[in-house]
Amino acid sequence: MPKCGQCGGKLRRVHRTLWERFNYMAVYECRKCEREEFVPRRFRYHLGPACRCPVCGTYRVVRLKERDRIDRVHSGFLNLLERFAGGGKLHHCRWCRLQFYDRRQLASEVTASKPSEKRVEVSKTPDIEPAK
Repeated sequence: MPKCGQCGGKLRRVHRTLWERFNYMAVYECRKCEREEFVPRRFRYHLGPACRCPVCGTYRVVRLKERDRIDRVHSGFLNLLERFAGGGKLHHCRWCRLQFYDRRQLASEVTASKPSEKRVEVSKTPDIEPAK
């Protein structure tokens, strides 16, 4: 039984709207705090700024230089598109032991390449003496 990420209570499955049926496999609601938790569909793993495993959805993947002959390769239409049209690079999921192609950067590279916020220092205004 899934547990709530906020309070740890039991979740119950709730009805989805038409839009939610398209985007999510399931929607759960906490019995205590009424917080909703969503389980995304697998095609959603191919969207976003960082590379994700197409099976389990984890961001903890590594890039490979060449194909490993022991671990399986993900066979799917979106993976085929990534390989040929998108110029995708070969990645490996440590948890699923799955190899797949993806055009996006690793999650660690995306967070490192974000421009840091520029800090603007506010200079002190000179003290103005009142007129006499």
